[in-house]
Amino acid sequence: MTTFRISPAITDAFPDALVALVTSAGLRGRDPWPGTTAALTDLEQRLEAGTWRPADETDPRIEAWHTAYRAFGTNPRRIRPSVDALGRRMAKKGTLPRINPAVDSYNAVSVRHGLPAGAFDLDHVTGDVDIRHADGTEEFVPLGEPDTVENPKPGEIIYADAGGVLTRHWNHRDAHRTRVTEDSARVVFILETVQAARDRHLLETAAEELRALLLPHTDQTRVRYLSSKESVGVTI
Repeated sequence: MTTFRISPAITDAFPDALVALVTSAGLRGRDPWPGTTAALTDLEQRLEAGTWRPADETDPRIEAWHTAYRAFGTNPRRIRPSVDALGRRMAKKGTLPRINPAVDSYNAVSVRHGLPAGAFDLDHVTGDVDIRHADGTEEFVPLGEPDTVENPKPGEIIYADAGGVLTRHWNHRDAHRTRVTEDSARVVFILETVQAARDRHLLETAAEELRALLLPHTDQTRVRYLSSKESVGVTI
């Protein structure tokens, strides 16, 4: 069992933060996922037709994350929140990247709803996971760079377990160790907002949409919420 927690310092700094945890057990990442393929194609066709565009930094959803990044000392125009970077890439290239069905699913939901998303392979998570400020001693191995070791700056917001840092700059980049592959069977998908009073309904809609994409390809899936207003963690 893994417990996810928001540290008291993060609760104080971001009292309206809300995290959706979409868990999946028995995930079958090597099967065809026609629902995800259709979701990606729909977004790309709407972008090409000019009937939809990804949220950019003028959108309140992205603006809120830029404000949050600045609050913990990160320049969001140099190191962008994940949804901002993904939306900019899609707007420029006209397509979303194809990684694997599970990752493609949360990317589609992320850019569609303008919310940061990520995922961890739970079989490679060590102990519990805390959303907290870095103290500067932690180590982070970036996704796709297994021979690189970084040290987050003190005060930077991270996801961390007993083995190290799982994300830098809250949601800018994931770690290599807990990356989701075609063979990942137990996965937690994460969707986030720092403006729950305004965007909770959007987060809930996005979480259920992601769950629907996962449902045909997993033995069990469930949605839970982790709030700054709660004093206990969520165990999955």
